[in-house]
Amino acid sequence: MTLFSMILQSLLLAYYLFSGTAKVVGAKYWADIFQHLGLSPRFRVVTGVVQLVGAAALVAGYWSDGATAWAGVWLGVTMLVACLVHLKVRDPFGKTAPALVFAALNIAILSLHASDLTAFF
Repeated sequence: MTLFSMILQSLLLAYYLFSGTAKVVGAKYWADIFQHLGLSPRFRVVTGVVQLVGAAALVAGYWSDGATAWAGVWLGVTMLVACLVHLKVRDPFGKTAPALVFAALNIAILSLHASDLTAFF
């Protein structure tokens, strides 16, 4: 694992721990966003749990590069879906950009560990 990969993995871990927890507990910021997107509070909680599972995989990735690769897949798909939801409600680029940036970062971590996808099983 390279230093760059470890730093990126740690930054993603911090973000998804914070964001996932905030969604699960119903922080006003996320509740307002999900309401704007036309998504239910239950879906907000499910999204938070999905992010926390991804964060757990990123933690496991400190010992298993395969876990990091699968976290990249899991969280990358999650953020690509977020981009599609923002597009569906015709949000401006500024509101869609964070999801797009995190999708790209997850794809980057996946590409750094793509050869380890089969190592996890």
